[in-house]
Amino acid sequence: MVFYVRRILFYVITLWAAVSLNFLLPRLLPGDPAAIMLGKLRRANGGRPLSEETIRGITSMLGAEKGMSFWDQYIAYWGRILQGDLGISSTRYPAPVIELIGAALPWTVILVGVATVLSFVLGIVAGAWVGWKRGTWVDHLVPATTFLQSIPYFWLALVLVAVLSVQLGVLPIIGGYDVFDFPGGPEWSWAFFGSTVVHAILPAITIVISSVGGWLLGMRNMMVQTMSEDYVVTAEAKGLTPSRIRTRYAARNAVIPSLAGFGIALGFVVAGSIVTEQVFSYPGIGKLMIQSVQGLDYSLMQGVFLVITLAVLAANFLMEMIYGFIDPRVRHRG
Repeated sequence: MVFYVRRILFYVITLWAAVSLNFLLPRLLPGDPAAIMLGKLRRANGGRPLSEETIRGITSMLGAEKGMSFWDQYIAYWGRILQGDLGISSTRYPAPVIELIGAALPWTVILVGVATVLSFVLGIVAGAWVGWKRGTWVDHLVPATTFLQSIPYFWLALVLVAVLSVQLGVLPIIGGYDVFDFPGGPEWSWAFFGSTVVHAILPAITIVISSVGGWLLGMRNMMVQTMSEDYVVTAEAKGLTPSRIRTRYAARNAVIPSLAGFGIALGFVVAGSIVTEQVFSYPGIGKLMIQSVQGLDYSLMQGVFLVITLAVLAANFLMEMIYGFIDPRVRHRG
């Protein structure tokens, strides 16, 4: 119980620090981000005056409101965050930031989430097999996958586009769906679902190829280390079948350290694969982040960073709880 209470307190304090930092950063920047945003919004609105609510919202999120102390601004900022108000985007005025993030988030979670799970499963299964067959020809998988992991995302993505899309023409190049078949935008139908799956294959392959090597190498090394443990040697002495020793004794314990890394990877799923989404023009959080930086859209940048931070903290917290449940030694150390 002490372990869980301490971890909960730690993440509550970390969450408070992350939101507070998100509040402070625009106020520490040179110049006045709120004034820059308001100027962009006025231009996007055709020069017409903005509503008092819009001005108050921007100044509350990015700058100092007149007649309000710093503490009052901080309390007002927390109030807007708790209400889900992340401000108005200047590059896509008058769209609220929370709506833009909500529209991009499912694309990233599905694409990067599925690709991350696939790379983890493939890496763990292959790593367990390579570790079990250490010293044989299967050990050549390690340098091969490590080489693929060292290839830059954008270069690998461009190679796959050149081969699978341009030369063979079997997969689409860009986008999350076929805009010619669905000119009105996303819609929930089987035809649209099939279009999204086809468009996600190429960026998903890029992510899997680039990340499976790390899981494989880590699992292989842990498998080799676990094979020398006393309980594995005892199981072999008892005459248990090799498959049972591999799965029930060696692999089951070797995979535990990888679960912590998997939890962190799941947290960063929300951040998206920025380079991959940009290369394939995929409508996810990564592309949205790049657009916000290019357009100096402070409210959108602030909202995206906040959502990514919350997702990483939530994933790490969940995995620590699970890790403490499956490994009692963590609870005693905690």
